[in-house]
Amino acid sequence: MFGTKSNSKPQNRIDCLIGAGTIIEGSITFAGGLRVDGRVRGDVIAAEGKPGTLVLSEHAQIEGEIRVSHVVINGTVVGPVHAAEYVELQSKANVTGDVYYKTLEIQLGAVVQGRLVFQSDSKSEKVVQFKPVAAE
Repeated sequence: MFGTKSNSKPQNRIDCLIGAGTIIEGSITFAGGLRVDGRVRGDVIAAEGKPGTLVLSEHAQIEGEIRVSHVVINGTVVGPVHAAEYVELQSKANVTGDVYYKTLEIQLGAVVQGRLVFQSDSKSEKVVQFKPVAAE
C-alpha cells in the first residue's frame, strides 16, 4: 500500500492544453503532460521511450486509441486505453473500450464498457510466427 515507486502516480506538470471548444482531427504524439478539455478524433500517444501523462477533464472527448504511461480520465473515451503504469478513472469517466493497466484507481460513478485488463511486469511480449505445413 505504501510503495516506494516514484512513478506510480501521474506527474503534476502540464506541457500542453487542448482547450474547451477545440476539436482536433488527427493523431497526437506528445511527451510530458497533456490536458484535454476539448475533443480529439484520433489516437493520442506518448512519444516512444518518454513518459507521458494524459489528463481528460469532464468535458473532454477522445475518439481513438490512447497509449500513454499515465492517464487520468474524467471525460469520455471511445476506444482502447493502454497505460504502461497508471490509470485513474474519476467519477464522470465514461470509457467505451478495453482498459489495459498496471495500476488502476476507479472512483464511484466511473463507467467502463469494455474489459479491464491487468498488465503484469512478467508478461511476455514474444511474437510467435505461425508457419503452415504444406499438405502432401
